[in-house]
Amino acid sequence: MDKQATHRITVCTSCKHKGSVCRPGYELIEKLRKAIEVAGDTIPENFEVSGVACMAGCDRPCTVAYHGSHKATYLFGDIDPDVDVDDLVTFAQQYAYLHDGWCSSVDRPGKLRGSTLARIPSAIIGIEASTARAS
Repeated sequence: MDKQATHRITVCTSCKHKGSVCRPGYELIEKLRKAIEVAGDTIPENFEVSGVACMAGCDRPCTVAYHGSHKATYLFGDIDPDVDVDDLVTFAQQYAYLHDGWCSSVDRPGKLRGSTLARIPSAIIGIEASTARAS
């Protein structure tokens, strides 16, 4: 029985390298899925790898995001499917252990140290009931 995914890696499928029609996101998804499968138990949590049409990182293709419940989300750019899969898998191993997803750039593997586009804090949104009357 497969465990339910507790984390997600999202890859932009519409990114393309300047001057090219090639969209490396689809290739990256397949390579990343295979690499995570090979990593097996070295990644303590399940990661779902999927694509999305656009993450607005067009100037830094290919963009990749890491998400986890109650964790900071990371967006990385300039990811090359032929070179950076090992760094992405290593970050998955690391991210799985981060209780809030927070780590500094020097703690991220290889190319991910300098290709972070955003770190978005997790959001827990609460709405208080108000007794004030609208006027």
